[in-house]
Amino acid sequence: MNSASAIHPTAIVHPGARLGKDVSIGAWSLIGEHVVIGDGTQIGPHVVVQGHTSIGRENRIFQFCSLGEIPQDKKYRDEPTRLEIGDRNVIREFCTFNLGTVQDVGVTSIGNDNWIMAYVHIAHDCQVGNHTTFANNASLAGHVHVADYVTLGGFTGVHQFCKIGAHVITGISSVVFKDIPPYVMAAGQPATPHGINSEGLRRRGFSPEAIAAIKRAYKSLYRSGLTVAEADEQLRQLAESVPEVAVMADFLTRADRGIIR
Repeated sequence: MNSASAIHPTAIVHPGARLGKDVSIGAWSLIGEHVVIGDGTQIGPHVVVQGHTSIGRENRIFQFCSLGEIPQDKKYRDEPTRLEIGDRNVIREFCTFNLGTVQDVGVTSIGNDNWIMAYVHIAHDCQVGNHTTFANNASLAGHVHVADYVTLGGFTGVHQFCKIGAHVITGISSVVFKDIPPYVMAAGQPATPHGINSEGLRRRGFSPEAIAAIKRAYKSLYRSGLTVAEADEQLRQLAESVPEVAVMADFLTRADRGIIR
C-alpha cells in the first residue's frame, strides 16, 4: 500500500492489496486482498472490489459499484480467475463486473478510456475494448466480445457469446441475440440492422471515401439479396483497396452465432 494514497478512515483495505500513488478510497468502501489499483485512480464511497482484480491508472469509479465478485455461473468453483480493468475509465454508480471462469480464458477484461454509465452489468469472461460508451442499464451476458468505439444504448441486452464489431451503435432497449458486424447501427427486439454509423465514423476521422465504401459493403451484406457467403466474397474484393472494409470482412469469418439480419 502506498503511503501517498488517501483512504477514508471508514474504508476497509486488506493489507495485501496493492495501491499505487495518489489513489483515493472513499467512505465505507471494501478493497480485497488480491486487488491491485494503479496510480491516480479514485474509488468512491460504498464500492466493493474483490477477487483477483487489477485496475489501471486514473480510473474514476463511483459509489455502490461491485467489481471482481464471483461469476453468476453455477459451474464456478472458487477458481482464482480474474477481472482486469485498464486506464482512464469512468465507471458510474451501481455497476457490476464479474470475474472470469475457467470454461473460457479465465479473465473478464475492460480496456482503456471507456465511459460506462450507471447500472451496467458486465458478466464473466466478457472482453470489452477501448473508447466504448455503455449507456445506463446496458448488460452483457457471459463471454461477450465488444470491440473498440462501440456505443450501447440504454437498456441494451446482449446474449451470451455474441460479438459486437468496432464502431457499432445500438438503439435504446435493443436485444442482441446474434453478432453485429462493424460500423452497423442496430435496434429492436431482436436487434436488426438500420444502416451504418455514418456520424460516428465522421467524428472519428473516417474519410468520405472510406465511409462510402463501407456503405457499399453494407448494401452487399443487407440490401442485395445475397447470402452471407456471397456478400462476403464481394466484401473481400472491395477490401483489397479499402482497409476499413477488410475489418468488416474479417469479422464475418469470426461470427460464430451468425449476424443480425
